[in-house]
Amino acid sequence: MIDLNRQVRLREAIELFFHAYRAFTAPPDRILEARGLGRVHHRILYFVARSPGTTVTALLGVLGVSKQALNGPLRQLVEAGLVGTATGTHDKRSKLLSLTEAGSALEAELSGTQMALLEEVFTAAGPDAEQAWRALMGKLCGPG
Repeated sequence: MIDLNRQVRLREAIELFFHAYRAFTAPPDRILEARGLGRVHHRILYFVARSPGTTVTALLGVLGVSKQALNGPLRQLVEAGLVGTATGTHDKRSKLLSLTEAGSALEAELSGTQMALLEEVFTAAGPDAEQAWRALMGKLCGPG
């Protein structure tokens, strides 16, 4: 059983995490909203940008979502000219995903707001704080 003081501090940590996440996602959310897009679209753009030529199956694994959950948002990004698809060379049934020039520009704008925020916070907090943050985030992600 967690003692009462520890419970209070843990609840405060949950609140901090919630508010930090909101601050982290607010700038990209505004940009996305103006285009009729949401956070799932940002996640797709982000991970396709990190791995051009990734397959839909690989993207499903990275995002941890079902094929049904990915299908609609991915289709919207393709129709908007932000994500391109190509047929796999080894497996003709697989779709290879990459960002178009417009998709790359949007992803850079979205992630740029978050990188600027992290740079500001890490610089203010110092290198030890950044290392501690990375260790905590790694533990929250869990093994693998």
